[in-house]
Amino acid sequence: MQLSLADRTIIVTGGGSGIGKGVATAVVEAGGDVVLVGRNADRLAAAKDEITAQSGDGAGAVSYEPADVTNEDEVGRMVEAATAWHGRLNGVVHCAGGSETIGPITQVDSEAWRRTVDLNVNGTMYVLKHTAKEMVRGGGGSFIGISSVAASNTHRWFGAYGVSKSAIDHLMQLGADELGASWVRVNSIRPGLIRTELVAMVLDSPELSEDYRVSTPLPRVGEVTDIANAAVFLLSDAASWITGQVINVDGGQLVRRGPDYSAMLEPVFGADGLRGVVD
Repeated sequence: MQLSLADRTIIVTGGGSGIGKGVATAVVEAGGDVVLVGRNADRLAAAKDEITAQSGDGAGAVSYEPADVTNEDEVGRMVEAATAWHGRLNGVVHCAGGSETIGPITQVDSEAWRRTVDLNVNGTMYVLKHTAKEMVRGGGGSFIGISSVAASNTHRWFGAYGVSKSAIDHLMQLGADELGASWVRVNSIRPGLIRTELVAMVLDSPELSEDYRVSTPLPRVGEVTDIANAAVFLLSDAASWITGQVINVDGGQLVRRGPDYSAMLEPVFGADGLRGVVD
């Protein structure tokens, strides 16, 4: 099975760190040319240098375009620049996302909720809207949205995160339904617990680490390469008849349950607070 991405231009949002940087590294190793996208130009430049330095023979090239995915004008400019690099756009892995909300829904900060929804839902729509235009013009392509197991399995006290990630899954299926006639494939990857700097506090907590262990059939933590491998497959011709799918890369957590963060949050909100009591 050939997974070469040679002569293809791939945008990776959130490409300066974590899953995004790992995906970009794997795409480059498969021969694809990657445009890293994120808000911090210095971080993108550092990621570009790191990926380039470790690339072997036959690897693709790396460029970057700073952009805030919640700003549609910036997204449009970024997509134009990325397409102009080689005159084509063949794929997108949309990793940019996050959350500003954690805690009981009765105490959630509504403005933080709104910003999280803006980032995860509206940001994804802007990127899909503008990149799909170029892929349609080019005769097809592959768009991958990075969702989360929190979209399928409730993660109590995660606020807007799981809600907005479930919206990404639906948007990917909508895009697949609409764009299939133009040979643009649209799929979603749902990571489980992946070892990045953002989850260090989870991995360092004995209670949380153990809870994830018992709620995940495969007995290890996910690695960035697990997501990157799935993304390269979906970008490649090996996945040419796959679209509209939501693929969990979560060690099987989908079949059990979401995590229990009460050990971390009860000292902050209290046992009554976690069940919705507000003074």
